[in-house]
Amino acid sequence: VAVEADATVTFARARLGHYLAPGARHAGRLVVTDIGLDGRWLDGADDGAVANVPDLWRGAWPAPDPDGHKYGRGHALVTSGGALRTGAARLASRAALRAGAGLVTLACPADAAPTAAASVAAIMVEAFDGVAAFRASLADRRRNALLLGPALGTGPAEAALVETALDAGDRALALDADALAPFAGRAEALRERIAGRAAPVVVTPHEGEFARLFTGRPEVTGAAPKHLRARAAALATGATVLLKGPDTCVAAPDGRVSILRGAPASLATAGSGDTLAGLVVGLLAQGVPAFEAASAAAWLHAACARAFGPGLIAEDLAERLPAVLRALGRD
Repeated sequence: VAVEADATVTFARARLGHYLAPGARHAGRLVVTDIGLDGRWLDGADDGAVANVPDLWRGAWPAPDPDGHKYGRGHALVTSGGALRTGAARLASRAALRAGAGLVTLACPADAAPTAAASVAAIMVEAFDGVAAFRASLADRRRNALLLGPALGTGPAEAALVETALDAGDRALALDADALAPFAGRAEALRERIAGRAAPVVVTPHEGEFARLFTGRPEVTGAAPKHLRARAAALATGATVLLKGPDTCVAAPDGRVSILRGAPASLATAGSGDTLAGLVVGLLAQGVPAFEAASAAAWLHAACARAFGPGLIAEDLAERLPAVLRALGRD
């Protein structure tokens, strides 16, 4: 039995238990009172974990260049599943555009193109069939950030698309949902594919996908606190790992870890994770480093849900982003 507080006041800095579940739920509203010490670090996080707050990534946020153009803000490419599976990629594409990417292309099988094109405007739609056509679409070097996974499918053809994206080692890459399936129980194979890349990889699993990806790796999936499991996963793969949940943890291969406190329960809705992945790739397209891009995306995702309130569906998230950014003082 533990108190479920309306508010908790602590001194100097927050503790890990104020950020990680289930402690965060019991703490209620958290007030950290300054007593003259450096409060950036989470007390008890000897591994260097920090709170995911805007000051962590604000300095990496891209400022639009008054003399710039859309290609200078990056071009994100998002892949889609078939004709009845375009919704997830459309959500991700819109989030990438809202996050500031100059252009977003939704690449989908030819049978899905009419459906996708009928429901987007600023997002471009490109039809492709097969690995060769997808590889050809990557010949445009301006497409500098890729997202694969939302409703992509998990068959051999889709796994080949993931391999092709990994081969494009100079493009930042976000792998979500179905794109993680080919590496279930084969985390070492993912590490080998990432090792030779010049551009970063971000993976965005929920706990179920995380467990499948690291099957047979008890040092990653064991009973350690969530931020340590995320950190072990990043070290094991060479990817930046965004482990989703109410206490989303972002871990970089260099050992850095950020912990988000109290993401709203309303985010447990269809398409929410696709929107989060879109925010990540939209920031990667603008050159934001992977750890900062993933941490910012997680914080903004939660802030948008909080700003909307009850009745949230995934379509609402990206539409709240301008107001959230304005409140942060971003142009």
